[in-house]
Amino acid sequence: MGNGRVTNSLLEQLPEIIREGRKQAEKILESLEGRHRVSLQTREWVLPSKDTRDGDWITAANRQAHLGDEGTADWTNRLIYGDNLLAMAALLAGDEHTPSLRGKVDLIYIDPPFDSKADYRTKVSLPGVELEQKPTVIEQFAYSDTWSQGTASYLEMITPRLVLMRELLADTGSIHVHLGIQVSHYVKIVMDEIFGKDNFVQEVIWAYGSPSGGRAAGPKMVKIHEYIAHYAKSYDNRYTKKVYLPYEQKYIDDWFKYTDEDGRRYRIRLRGKDDEGENIVDRQYLDESKGLPASTVWTDIKQIYADPRAYKENQAKHSEITGYDTQKPERLLERIIEHSCPNTGLVADFNGGSGTTAAVAEKLGRRWITTDLGKPACMIMRKRLIDQGAKPFLYQAIGDYQVEAAKSSLGRKFRVGDLSGIVLSLYGALPLQPEDNPLRNLGAVVYGGKKTLVLVDSPNKLTGDATLRKAIAQREHLLGGWDRVVVLGWNFEPSIGQSITALNDPRLEVLVIPPDLLDRLRKKGGIEKLRGQVRFSSLQYLTIKPVQRQRSGDEEQLQVTLDNYVLLSPEAINLDEENRKKLLKVANAEPLALIEYWAVDPDYDGAVFRSVWQDYRGNTANDDDALRAVTAANFNVPHKAGERRVCVRVVDVFGFEAEVVQVVAEGGK
Repeated sequence: MGNGRVTNSLLEQLPEIIREGRKQAEKILESLEGRHRVSLQTREWVLPSKDTRDGDWITAANRQAHLGDEGTADWTNRLIYGDNLLAMAALLAGDEHTPSLRGKVDLIYIDPPFDSKADYRTKVSLPGVELEQKPTVIEQFAYSDTWSQGTASYLEMITPRLVLMRELLADTGSIHVHLGIQVSHYVKIVMDEIFGKDNFVQEVIWAYGSPSGGRAAGPKMVKIHEYIAHYAKSYDNRYTKKVYLPYEQKYIDDWFKYTDEDGRRYRIRLRGKDDEGENIVDRQYLDESKGLPASTVWTDIKQIYADPRAYKENQAKHSEITGYDTQKPERLLERIIEHSCPNTGLVADFNGGSGTTAAVAEKLGRRWITTDLGKPACMIMRKRLIDQGAKPFLYQAIGDYQVEAAKSSLGRKFRVGDLSGIVLSLYGALPLQPEDNPLRNLGAVVYGGKKTLVLVDSPNKLTGDATLRKAIAQREHLLGGWDRVVVLGWNFEPSIGQSITALNDPRLEVLVIPPDLLDRLRKKGGIEKLRGQVRFSSLQYLTIKPVQRQRSGDEEQLQVTLDNYVLLSPEAINLDEENRKKLLKVANAEPLALIEYWAVDPDYDGAVFRSVWQDYRGNTANDDDALRAVTAANFNVPHKAGERRVCVRVVDVFGFEAEVVQVVAEGGK
């Protein structure tokens, strides 16, 4: 399409947008059969229990033992972090635990961002300090790509996603797309093309409020509605259940005028006449009436007011408020799910946001999948689900995320070696000769008579203990030996801090490759423009005090106490200078206040982290301090003979993870 956009009207661009979107989706569908298909990695298997005093630990631990591995349960709900296009590709591909979900989803609800001018800053409240974090790099680029050419690029973003959603839908399935007034008419044209005009079911107008206060000021009429476009995979075969609304009091007073001897209200209905011409009447009791059939204009569900400044007073009135800016009310999702999803059906939401869809699906006994590109959103969702005592669920991330991002920005012919070469160059290292460097990921820096070997790890995997040991071995033996070795990694095993501490090697340095490097290359137009501007940061790590075990019959009590948390180098966080200073003040004075969420797996197998105890800021079941997580966990688990591998994983307020594993002998520390 190129520069034609400047003159072409949106109407002229639409056919090509749809054609290109279909092509993109078809490429993804073709790649599902390939060896390098997108997969999901389980980051945590969450067994919620938010109150350490509720004595439910035995139940939770027994349930864990009963389920064994997540693959043996019939179905496990899942919360997925990452680009929804890649998440859908992974769900369509299936994995060893879950077969492909093609044609298996009963209801999809999405509420894609439709305000190009929205400020996606996240407010972070720390003790005594309010920080404003700009969107994470991945989020930022996703939003800027979505709106780079206004509505046209928004439609380019949504079209391939809608094609994949249609593939996921069951033959009886429906999709509800929540739309703002700016884009609704265009998206409907796209949906007519993808789902077929004949499969358009209805457009619901959600009239969520009435003009008041600041919104009523100004010359324009006040916007108080949004649209929900409802399409079916097949109009005639769709699952649907009629929705009834409760009668208003005036209607009851006007029509149900009579009361019987038991105090039940009723109205009299004329059924016809008998042979003598007398009226035949019967009673319709109020308590047996379903209510009024819902129309396509919903005025009875109000918007949630999520302004963080009014957050506390509103939370008292609305227990479901999470402080998330575009949060939708639970009643809205209740109505959609009841209308379009069978009782044990599967609901998917690919713009998870504050998690309303998953929370409501859980309450209504439906199975669910939800995804979001934002780490803050995934954190809010995980906490919300734990808070409501949800059934065990998986928290997953997209495997090979950087590789997928690289392929989409550098083209499908991209090779990992190309990327390693770019990283070496930006670090200031010269690549080693091909015969000593078959993977093209090794470089050298010679400065002040000292020789440093630089190893760039693959974005395909998590950098961990094995890579560090290999790097040390190469430092000792490759080309006669080196003074130091620097390992540059994209993604890290959460236990990396512990590995570095255990190796205790002053001639080893481990640094983080900036997560936005690919996007910056693409935006700046090449490596030369970035030279000297890329900072490689040090890692975050966690320490805990010795874990205590105390046996009592068939149970034992574990006491796990956090000791210290060192934040990822603040340069890697999207803050301006003023906010960075505020952050350093808290980090130096009270490092554990940076912890947003932490969880314990009392028997970590090294593969799947099963959290049977969790605490997080805002959970006042364990303490009354909404700005801090507790720093000690005390809970009971079934007694286990011999040593336990206790794993503690923390997530800080910026979404960075760290973990530590401690092997604890029986009867002690």
